[in-house]
This record gives sequence, structure tokens and C-alpha cells, in this order.
Amino acid sequence: MRYINNLNTDAYFNLASEEYLLKHTDEECFMLWRDESCIVVGKNQNTLSEINLDYITENNIKVVRRLTGGGSVFHDLGNINFTFIVNDGQSFNDFEKFVKPIISVLHELGVKAEFSGRNDLLIEGKKFSGNAQCKHKNRVMHHGTLLFSSSMADLSKALVSKPIKFTDKSVKSISSRVTNISDHLNHNPMNVLEFKEAIFNHLVVKEDASIEVFKEEELLIITKLREEKYSTWDWNFGKSPKYNFKEEKKFKGGTVEINIDVKLGVINEIKIYGDFFGREDIIALENTLKGIKHERTAVVEALNDVDMSNYMSNITKEELIQVLF
Repeated sequence: MRYINNLNTDAYFNLASEEYLLKHTDEECFMLWRDESCIVVGKNQNTLSEINLDYITENNIKVVRRLTGGGSVFHDLGNINFTFIVNDGQSFNDFEKFVKPIISVLHELGVKAEFSGRNDLLIEGKKFSGNAQCKHKNRVMHHGTLLFSSSMADLSKALVSKPIKFTDKSVKSISSRVTNISDHLNHNPMNVLEFKEAIFNHLVVKEDASIEVFKEEELLIITKLREEKYSTWDWNFGKSPKYNFKEEKKFKGGTVEINIDVKLGVINEIKIYGDFFGREDIIALENTLKGIKHERTAVVEALNDVDMSNYMSNITKEELIQVLF
């Protein structure tokens, strides 16, 4: 097995590196990596219904879609991610097999961790690790999070959306009581990088192997995949399942209610209701927004040359945009 210490902390790069290892190599491997603050959404999720868009925008938190299913997770530099890739299709859905080494490391450090339910690891009934899998040909990728010293404030705020706005059939995240591993290291205090080293040492010593970093030629391939896929709106938002969005707000100029049907991240149908006044039929404004990405930058650009006073007296573009997200 190949052991990789991935030193990059860019979420787009790191998710691209997993796809590279899964689909473009034949070796079995184990990788440890960290991300700067980001939300990683499951393959089958509606991104907008999983995130607090205002909070992540204000705090420059990236959003990236992964190859595996399951719910959304928050990453920061206090969280370690582990990835196993094996040439054994029978291992798919065998979550416990892949987390046993992690549990062993924690037991050595005096932490009573346990596997629970379908894909979680718990300490004293609190979750510190969520796991997910996917399969490519006969290769299985299993990855998981390890909350070590993550910001619980960012985790809770970044993942809180307003689900009442959305009607869809996407996979929903389930909130759980969470904890950091560092809070349970009573006899073995260490920082997150020392914990990362402990995991590697536990596995590498058993295998009598060495720890590698990505080769230059691999970095080029992964970077290309990052740019063409994992950093794009089409992958992270446009791949969301079809959904309906509804929001209503009251302004000086009246109440505005928006109903949107979104397909592949694009506004397919939109209806604008309210008790506002306008000189022209609101249908013209609705038509301006049809076919536009349900994304703030795209909507702002579409409304750039629109005179809002024609459709909504005393309601600004900025106020309309508030209702659209």
C-alpha cells in the first residue's frame, strides 16, 4: 500500500487528488490531508439547502462536492481527513473495516472511540468522524473526517441553512452532537499535526512502509482536475438535484414572494408575487431571470441593466436578491 502525506490544504485540490488516486492509478493507498475552512457536500445533495450561504460568503468558506454520497461535513485545519483506496470491490459498504485502524490509534492514546450506526465514530456518545464510500470499477474509496480541534462555532453556523425554503428529494444531512478528539486526550496532549503523525506511525510501522508526497507529474494532473472540475460552479452547485425554492420578505415597497423551479442549478421557472406596485408586468422581470444560474453573481449580472422601479416601486435590486437566496 502507498502512504501519502498530502500537504495541500486547498479543498478543491484535495478532492481532485482523491479522484486522481481512485481513477487514474492502480495502487492501493492511504492518504491523510487537511483542508482550510470549507463545506464538503455529498454527491447527491442540493448544495444550497445544506449551507448557510450568507455565513460562508462572509467568512470565505469554500464549498466543494465530493464523489461519495452521504451528508455535508465541515472541514478546517483542526480536522484531519483520511482516505483508503483498495482493489477489493467486496469492501464496498463495509465501513467498519476501514475505521478499525483509526479506532486502534485512538485506543493507544487512551481515547475510548467506537464505531456506531452506519458510518460514524463516537466518543462518549458524541460524533467525531463521519465516513463515506464510492466504487470505481473494482476499486473502493473510503474516506472520513476526524474532528481533532475544529471550530465548533464555524461548524454549526456554516452548515445551518433554511430548509423551509427548499423542496427536493436530495439526501439531507442529519445534525448530531459532535466533539473534538483533543478534548479527550487527558494523558496524551498533542496538536493536530502530532495526531496526524501518530496515525501514520501506527499504520506505516505495521506495514514497514515509507510515507510519500505527490510527485511533480501527479501534481500537474491533479491541478488540471481541480481547475476543470472541483473548483467550478457547475460541479459544486450545478450538479444539485432538481429543487423548488420559496422565500418571502417584507420591504418598504411591499411584500415579495419568490417561487423558483431549479434544474441543474439553473432557474427553469420563476414566479414573483407580492403586494408591491409597478408600472410594467412582472412577467418581463421573471423572463429576465429564466435560464440564469441560481447563483448570486449570475443573478446580479442578469439584473444589471434592469430598472427595478418599472416592476417594483420602492424595492431595490439588492432587496430582490435577498429574496432569491
